[in-house]
Amino acid sequence: MAGRILIVDDEKDMLVLLQRIISEESEHQVVTESNPQRALQLFRENPFDLVITDLKMPKMDGIRLLEDVRKANSDVSVIILTAYATIETAVEAIQKGAFDYITKPFRRERILLTVTKAMQWQELVRENKSLRQALEAKESNPHLLGSTPVMKDLMERVRQVAPTMATVLITGASGTGKELVASAVHQNSLRSTKKFVTVNCTAIPEQVIESELFGHLKGAFTGAWKDKRGLVEEAHEGTLFLDEIGDLNPNMQTKLLRLLQEGEYKPVGSVVTRKADIRFIAATNHNLKSDINEKRFREDLYYRLNVIHVELPPLRERKKDIPLLSHHFLKKYAQMNHKDVQEISPEAIHLLMSREYPGNVRELENIIERGVIFCTSGTLNVKDLQLDTEEPAFYPEVGAEMGKLSFKDAKDRMISRFHNLYIMSLLRESGGNISKAAEMAGIQRQYLHRLMKEAGIEAEQFRDKEGT
Repeated sequence: MAGRILIVDDEKDMLVLLQRIISEESEHQVVTESNPQRALQLFRENPFDLVITDLKMPKMDGIRLLEDVRKANSDVSVIILTAYATIETAVEAIQKGAFDYITKPFRRERILLTVTKAMQWQELVRENKSLRQALEAKESNPHLLGSTPVMKDLMERVRQVAPTMATVLITGASGTGKELVASAVHQNSLRSTKKFVTVNCTAIPEQVIESELFGHLKGAFTGAWKDKRGLVEEAHEGTLFLDEIGDLNPNMQTKLLRLLQEGEYKPVGSVVTRKADIRFIAATNHNLKSDINEKRFREDLYYRLNVIHVELPPLRERKKDIPLLSHHFLKKYAQMNHKDVQEISPEAIHLLMSREYPGNVRELENIIERGVIFCTSGTLNVKDLQLDTEEPAFYPEVGAEMGKLSFKDAKDRMISRFHNLYIMSLLRESGGNISKAAEMAGIQRQYLHRLMKEAGIEAEQFRDKEGT
């Protein structure tokens, strides 16, 4: 696999010789620099796989350059060239992280063999790093955390879709976890050891998104002083996640359509068509069908993206998952902030369950993170959450969204909220004692059990001591 090599030597004839030897026998891109200080700046601004540097140079010797480039990137391979070969200099170079050293004068075969070995080592480093990142993500990311029927169905859908090459369109409100679902699809796919590259179609300015996506050639526009790889090239053989695709401008929609249809694209300023082997996943909080009707989104692109549709529900429609999500985030941020917070009080769970979460899972995560930071005991309490701690009204508020529902749906929503609030109030007063709570409500214990099950409420959350 072709890589990038930086050669540093104060003798310009040596730079020309080394560049010719390596370029004639490989596809590696070779950059040369006679000033080691400028070379260091060049290295910090650009990715290189291998640095070949002379040992004795004015202003900065090869050992110092070795130390500085490895501070900037500990994975880079460095080969030292020296006409002053001694055991001491060789050992010092290797101890400071050099891949190898070569004495001058050198044979052409020696240079080529050492470069080949160094680039093979770089390929192993990249593969191991990719595998490690994939394993860490699988262990630390909650992905599709939840036990409600809608989340179980979603998990099964992801399980079925992930091993295929099908393009996936994920829809849902902001904060519902669309990128987590995209990552879960990638990590359970046959491409899980390759890159997962995210393109935020909203965050990248319209005038530069084509360059960011497809790359550009040197001189393609003002400021393009060097060739640049695009995110499409970065995602080759992996997965490209197009986040908030609904915000993509019409011109880029056309160019993206060709990429999806033909697997082809052109860097800005290039006349040469390139191929890309990519799995596509897109996400949006837009109603793309409405955008199509209003001529804001291409219909043909929509059908290319919408091979498999995954819709994420808002958190208010899966409130039974709030305790599970809350404890997950508690563990995450307690570890991150080195705090010994292990529990969430029943009152805090009660308050968390009573909220509507317009920001969805992201909003809940932010609340728990803040709570952990301000918590001064082993249990996360209501005061730590720093929310409006007034008791929710006995009759749930109608809310602006109710006016958008049918009478039946609005009635069902109100009844569901009433059940949740009333049951939690009963259990809180009874200390989690179900028999006592049923007696207080004047209903059968079995009926209360059924209502609790439907609402996803556990009596254990409200118990200070063993109850039944």
